[in-house]
Amino acid sequence: MQIHPQRLTVARERGFVVFLIGARVNKWWQLPIIWGVARAFGRMTRQLVDDPESGLLSYEQYGGRTTLTVQYWRSLEELQAYARDKQRAHAPAWREWIRRWGLGGAVGIWHETYVIEPGAYEVVYHHMPPFGLGKVGPLVPAEGPLKTAAGRLAARPQRRAA
Repeated sequence: MQIHPQRLTVARERGFVVFLIGARVNKWWQLPIIWGVARAFGRMTRQLVDDPESGLLSYEQYGGRTTLTVQYWRSLEELQAYARDKQRAHAPAWREWIRRWGLGGAVGIWHETYVIEPGAYEVVYHHMPPFGLGKVGPLVPAEGPLKTAAGRLAARPQRRAA
């Protein structure tokens, strides 16, 4: 992965969705349930990555007792459509959660959804490969008015009056 030595920021003209999702192992000795949840999550992630039209733009994953996946989506509608699509990997995993995995508390699951309007965020990357929202881009130099966090937020497009 190429490391960019310059300071960069993201200049997206369109909004996006940040979806945080994960699980927490509560009863480590119930390995079949833990593995089932982990495999199901892996299937969902692979399915989304293999389908550029799904709406998933990029993601980062972190492991541990409590896992965290940060997903960047093109729109809330596409995230919700994936979650409801009975032909995709989420629906059978959710049915299994309701039927079996979620009953004994061996694993906890969680998610948070944030709808981000154009210009309602600021980011900076320095000596970093493409990461997080930087994978989605477009990346631009964090120079001039974009040099500071305050400057990047001040440069956001003005919201139109409704």
